[in-house]
Amino acid sequence: MAVTTGQGEEEVMSTINITPFTDVLLVLLIIFIILASVIKEPKLPDAKNKTKVHPSQIVVLVDEKNRVQIGSSVVNETEAKQQFAQLVKSTGSGLKTVIIKADPKASFGTILRVMDAAKSANLTTFGLANHIEGLPEGQTGG
Repeated sequence: MAVTTGQGEEEVMSTINITPFTDVLLVLLIIFIILASVIKEPKLPDAKNKTKVHPSQIVVLVDEKNRVQIGSSVVNETEAKQQFAQLVKSTGSGLKTVIIKADPKASFGTILRVMDAAKSANLTTFGLANHIEGLPEGQTGG
């Protein structure tokens, strides 16, 4: 692109206009920010477990509404510590393993607080139960 001056000489324009380029980049940035806020969290993958859990251990169920069931009794998170202590006392400290069956929609915080309550009752080994291949979808091993 040549620019002529009043003196009749031709000069080459040496500057590049980056305004359109900057506008395009800003529009793309805004699109990515909007998309990032709209995109949902990815679904957690299903674990594949080939071995069954041992039925003699303490089983804890956590449902999608974060209700905690230890053995056959439904407790809240604050009562979990006493329930674990009572189970350890009634079994003569023979059990050290806690199997946790949690709904995928359950809060990780609830599961961690249940594990902490179990640790305070000297239950030191944890297992997470999941769907075993070959069983119907609603059943888990154990």
